[in-house]
Order: sequence, then C-alpha cells, then structure tokens
Amino acid sequence: MIYLVEDDENIRELVEYSLCGMGLETKSFSAPSQFHTALRSQLPSLILLDIMLPEEDGLSILARLKSDPVTENIPVILLTAKGSEIDKVRGFEAGADDYIQKPFGIMELVARVRARLRAASRRPPDEDGDWELGDICVCPKKHTVRVCGKQVTLTRKEFDMLCMLLENKDTVLTRDQILNKIWGYAFDGESRTVDVHIRTLRQKLGDAGELIKTVRGIGYKISENDDE
Repeated sequence: MIYLVEDDENIRELVEYSLCGMGLETKSFSAPSQFHTALRSQLPSLILLDIMLPEEDGLSILARLKSDPVTENIPVILLTAKGSEIDKVRGFEAGADDYIQKPFGIMELVARVRARLRAASRRPPDEDGDWELGDICVCPKKHTVRVCGKQVTLTRKEFDMLCMLLENKDTVLTRDQILNKIWGYAFDGESRTVDVHIRTLRQKLGDAGELIKTVRGIGYKISENDDE
C-alpha cells in the first residue's frame, strides 16, 4: 500500500490513477489529518509527501514519521515545487529517502517508487562486527555511529552511505554505484543527490568527515590516506 499526501486535487488524482494502473495500490489524502488517521489503522509500504500542505507542512510530518519507531523505516519520497538545493538539504536532513520536483513525469515517478520499494525489501542483515576508521566507530547491528566516543545522529541514508564507504574502505565508489545501492536507481542528472548527502554526512562527522575523500570526476571513498 502506498499513501499519497497531496492537497492539489489534479495531481492527487493523476498520481493515484497512474500508480493504481501500474498495479501499485494507492490511497490519497488531501489533508495531513486524514493521513494520520489512516496511519493508525494501516501502515503503508511507502509514502509520497507534498511539502506545502494545509494544517501541517510536509517537513514537519516527515520529522514526526522518522522520530517514531513504528514509522521510521517507511520510505518517504517528497513531491514538491520547491527545487532549490537548500530545500533538498532540509528534506534529506529530515529523513527523506528521495525528492522529486514538480512538475514531474509519471513514468519517472513510478520508476522511483518501485526502486524505493525494492531497496526497502532487500535491507542487508545486521552485521556482527563494528567498523572503525580514525575517530569513527560504526555498529551496524545497533545502528549507531560514534566519533571520538560521542554518538552522532544520522539519517538512514547517511548511515547507509557511511556503511557502504566503510565496507569498501580505500576503494573509490562512483555516484552511480552509490545511487544504485542506497537509492535503488541511477538516473541521469541525479548525482547531486549523492553530493548533498555526502556534504551533510561530512558536517555531522565533524573533523572526521575529512576521511571521506572526493575523487574528482568519479565519486567518493573513505580512507586515512591523503593520496588524492
């Protein structure tokens, strides 16, 4: 089941009709209060969420979803007319799994929804061991990150990216590889999504963020070596 929260009737009807036509069962809501009521009776597999809404803005709804253990792992794709980088950063920092700017193509929307559903269904099993590099210590099993002994709070995407980098320490990962593994897709022109997440990840790691190296024209790696 997919939940769509969108106050524009034309967009709401088009998206719901298109997703249902592709075999993706969908319920739509014009107001956050309707959405919250539905959540209490049935949890969806994915949520499509507009930012500009009556009653409560989408980012506030997103923050509530990600702070609740019952809903924190439900993938959320933001649908919004706001397309500036700062808006995307705010969305990703709040825990969004993807961000689609209006106007958008229905086929791309369907592809991204399916990609997020696939990625959610194949979450890797808990690792038994911790990863340590420099001042960074990551415990995948407990889903915790510590820098210099102090716990750092990351979004799911930031945590998954850090684990992917640590798992491939000293190996350069392309933006497409990261998109495919973490987001479940690779679309032309979407490399900025990776760049924005890397930037916020570095900021949260503080000085330890310097261990994440940019390899120009290729992608990123994590390493204690300064050979780039």
